[in-house]
Amino acid sequence: MTTAEVGGLLRRWRHRRHLSQLELASRAEVSGRHLSFVETGRARPSAELILRLAEHLDVPLRERDGLLLAGGYAPRYQPTPSDSSAVLASFRTLLDAHMPYPAVLLDRYWDLVDANAAVGPLLEGCAPHLLEPPVNVVRLSLHPDGLAPRIVGLGGWRAHLLHQVGARADRIADARLTALLDECRAFPGGDAASVPSGPVVELVLRGEPGEPPLRLFSVVSVVLTPNDATIDDLHLETLLPADQATRARLAAVSTSVE
Repeated sequence: MTTAEVGGLLRRWRHRRHLSQLELASRAEVSGRHLSFVETGRARPSAELILRLAEHLDVPLRERDGLLLAGGYAPRYQPTPSDSSAVLASFRTLLDAHMPYPAVLLDRYWDLVDANAAVGPLLEGCAPHLLEPPVNVVRLSLHPDGLAPRIVGLGGWRAHLLHQVGARADRIADARLTALLDECRAFPGGDAASVPSGPVVELVLRGEPGEPPLRLFSVVSVVLTPNDATIDDLHLETLLPADQATRARLAAVSTSVE
């Protein structure tokens, strides 16, 4: 890589964040002239300056390592394999703590890394090909052979998920997420042009005949100050009951699978 290449990458991230050179220079406490020289390849930035600019540009850790390599420096956030026993053991404790409510550990693409026992019963009726690893929970939720036929108000939930995928694709500039977004937009299921209003978006699943629907809302947890690219990519999502009937149903299902 060359100095011009790291400068070009930083410029693209700045444009993606809709910042002027002056705005970024002010936030990073560097002169506008020097930042201009860095972006055009006339000056070689130090590793510390690259990381400071990346911090103010909200560049994910995996991509920060790419910037460092482009600038001729060693990466600092070497990823731990997501199947590392130490990584999974830490998150497994959190997954189990959420019983009897479903909880999943997902990577940056919403691919399933791990899940607790309460998730399995919710997936009954989904096509086997959607449950083959790696299971993508966005595809599984919106595919007509997945959860989609059971979701009450599918259009609203679909809009909610596609908004999340689109926002992350824009944030991390990842072609794989863009492809996932395009794929899921092609599935039937209502207008995804707007995100449902309100502080909480419910996932409502039709129950068995004679049973009330399961009404759930999700809570997402992330590690706020990771020093590892893999951990930066992971997030824990738990589905919690939105009414007493769902609470009782999940408790009963959990007892049956133990």
